[in-house]
Order: sequence, then structure tokens, then C-alpha cells
Amino acid sequence: FPGMLSNPRLMSVQRTLNVVMNQNVSLSCHSESGSPPVRYTLFKRNQKVSTSNRPDLTPGLFNLTINFASDVGEYKCKAENNISSGGKYSNSLNFTLIEPVSKPVLSSPTAQAKKGQNVTLSCLSENGSLPITYIFFKGRRNISPPLKMRKREAAVIFLFINSSSDFGTYKCRAENSFRNNTKYSNSFNFTLAEERSRSQPLIISLVLILLLFVIALAIPFFVIPSYKASE
Repeated sequence: FPGMLSNPRLMSVQRTLNVVMNQNVSLSCHSESGSPPVRYTLFKRNQKVSTSNRPDLTPGLFNLTINFASDVGEYKCKAENNISSGGKYSNSLNFTLIEPVSKPVLSSPTAQAKKGQNVTLSCLSENGSLPITYIFFKGRRNISPPLKMRKREAAVIFLFINSSSDFGTYKCRAENSFRNNTKYSNSFNFTLAEERSRSQPLIISLVLILLLFVIALAIPFFVIPSYKASE
């Protein structure tokens, strides 16, 4: 049918569907063919949001502000003219709300370690849009590949305490798709666990044996005089 509108295309003017809270966004709804004038209507979950009337085949523009998490729901638009009965509907569009990562917490089940011991470090940001990528550092040197976590759970690495240098300062870094927002954790240091000397039990045993020997030698000096005095 001459003059009938083509199905419109709905797209983000910013060319990204990642948004943050309180961000202004623009949507474009456009039928490339058909007879003008054209009336474009924007819907969010089948509820009318706004209308744009165009005297020609230029796109209808809709300006929105993402104020709530519910504002990132499904959007569609409808194009109508005097020929198309019932109008034509576009593709659906969904925004993704991006939240910056919070400062991650670096921790370990044990704060004390000794040489030859295996230990673990865990890094977790409690807030921030998933996935979150973590990297572990010792000093300024990274000691792990990027660990991308798609669930709200800590990234964990395993370490082997081999020398005194392994008791240095550790940190981790967290980042997600929110631009220019990389967060570093607190510092964490393992402390050297005090090892009991191997000779310590032997020394204690020798002291006890000596004490018993002294007591055994002293008994005759107390028992015999008391026995004679009683006769």
C-alpha cells in the first residue's frame, strides 16, 4: 500500500544502553518510509510515556531521566499516519542500570602465618553492578589475572608463604562497566606466627627430672630425723 509506514526503529541517541541513576537519555523512533505526517508514541511496559508529531519523515525524539530503577524497563514506540491502520510498532529496548563499585574489602581467614603455609585472600565489593573484575596486588605488583565475578561473591586467590618477603602488604582492586571508577581495598599484612622452639619441650622435661631428683635426695634428710625423734 503506497504511503504505509514501515516498522519504526527505536534506538538510544547515546548509542549505549548502560545508564546511571539521574542520567538524562534520549530515544529516537524512526520509520524510514511512509507518508507524513507521522505521530510517534513512546511506551514503557505498554503504558504511554510521550508523543511526538513530525510533519516529515524525520525521527521522533523522546527525552527521559532515569530517576528510579523501574525507569530501565522495556520501551517500545508506535508510528502512525493517516494510512496505516492501528500503527506500526518498533523493536523493544531495555536500559541497564550501572552502579559504581564500592570500596572492596580484602580479608583472610587467618591473620598469622608461618613459612611453608598455604593461605587465602578474598576480595569483595558489596555494592556495584555485576560483573565485577578483581585484581590482587602485593605492593605495586599484580599477583593474579583479572578475575571476573558474575555473582555477588568474593574473588579468592591461594598463596604459599615461602619466605619473609611474602609477609608484605597486599591489596586488591575492583572495577565494573561504570567508567572511570576503579576502587582499591584496604591493605592487608600477614604477621609471622611465633613457632615454639623444638628444644623447648626437652628443656621442660629436663627441669622436671632434675626437680624430682632433688626432691628424692631431700626426702632422707627429713624423714630419718623425724623417725629417730619418735623412738
